[in-house]
Amino acid sequence: MPVIRFEAADSPERTQIGEGLVRFAVRAGCLETGRDDGRYFLRHEDGCGVGGRRPRPGDPFYFDTETGDVLCEEHGAERRG
Repeated sequence: MPVIRFEAADSPERTQIGEGLVRFAVRAGCLETGRDDGRYFLRHEDGCGVGGRRPRPGDPFYFDTETGDVLCEEHGAERRG
């Protein structure tokens, strides 16, 4: 599975995802459920797995489905390339 680019983070802590990414988020230990505003969320409050920078609302970010890393724009583009 590829490194997936999200166009915009919903918040600094989490972004809503679809069912297709749930198993990857579970494996990475970053799935959140049980919220009133959506069914599945990818938690990214720890920030970029390389530099630690948390995405701000509206910031693009990446999710490496192989490693489970959430990555900022810079590090995600490097890994994807």
